Amino acid sequence: MIVEQFGVEDWMDRYEEGARYNITDTCARPLTLNELFSLTGEDKKDFMESFFQREQTYGPIWGDKALKQEIAGLYEHIRPEQILTEHGATGGNQHIFFSLIRPGDRVIAFAPSYQQFYSAPRSLGAQVTVLHLKKERGYLPDLEELRSAAKAGVRMICLNNPNNPTGSLIPRDMMEEIVHIAEEAGAYLFCDEVYAGAAQTKKDRCPSVADLYEKGIATGSMSKSFSLAGLRLGWLATRSEKALAQFRRVRDYDLVSCGLFDEAVAALALRHKEKLLERNRAIVRHNLPLLEEWVEKEKHASFVKPKAGTMALVYYDFDMPSALFCHRMYYETGAFTVPGDCFEEPFSFRVGYGHDPETLVKGLEAVSAFFHILEKE
Repeated sequence: MIVEQFGVEDWMDRYEEGARYNITDTCARPLTLNELFSLTGEDKKDFMESFFQREQTYGPIWGDKALKQEIAGLYEHIRPEQILTEHGATGGNQHIFFSLIRPGDRVIAFAPSYQQFYSAPRSLGAQVTVLHLKKERGYLPDLEELRSAAKAGVRMICLNNPNNPTGSLIPRDMMEEIVHIAEEAGAYLFCDEVYAGAAQTKKDRCPSVADLYEKGIATGSMSKSFSLAGLRLGWLATRSEKALAQFRRVRDYDLVSCGLFDEAVAALALRHKEKLLERNRAIVRHNLPLLEEWVEKEKHASFVKPKAGTMALVYYDFDMPSALFCHRMYYETGAFTVPGDCFEEPFSFRVGYGHDPETLVKGLEAVSAFFHILEKE
């Protein structure tokens, strides 16, 4: 197995810890546990007393029943037994690939998107076709291009909706067409939906692929839209019994079960899912206009306004590779962003706007300061 360098994660590993203005993180502003209990109105003392009485053995192998009941509430047609908890959505994604992708299988993925969707299948010996999402199309898939690619036969189509790093959102009618393409090919349709729920307006939502298609497989997590990345708790959901049987078989080799504490806190949080989502929608709806105003005023910057999620891809007009651009900007002004090269989209960088507005404003001012430095060179 040859594993490619994971561009965005490697970049975050090297630069995030010492960043002065981190304006590229894609989680909605993380909650402390004190904030979680305050927001939900749950009794922290009762929770801890109860949890401290539990034996620290393995948890339920396929996930805590109470937690899976709450996760099922995020879907229209998914039952708790059609859900498996995972070590974050990244772990769930990898579990899907290791379970279903075989050497020689054809896989279709998209870029810019999360690199795992094409690099992980490629490492397993799959033949991966990467279709490019174009700025002028609002980063939405070209259905004719997808249909043509799928005609040669395909094992799995991989999506990210809402999209990281662009914040684009595939609408329901387009997703139904994608489902039809997958169905005609007999393919699995896998969609990472970790940013679902963090939309700009009420109409900006799309049903889960797990609800729309029997062979649809969705992943989610407590990290992005629910602000609890420290739990390292995600899940996968599908109505395909064949896929679920394979997931359970492979799971025994590398996961066994998730942490008791992680699942207990996640279950508590998801009992109040609407409160968490309401909080985080308010954050992104307040902060996106700050980013939009900066882009409109900054002559060197442009972007396609996001529909959902917590991030945007911002372009600049200097003739400088984005990795060098972001490296220099980090050390010369303190602004920390991820280069577009990590998403196969040159002359751009990812901005996350889900954190506190003060850091966002100061970080964007630092980006402008770097633009001024480049103007003088």
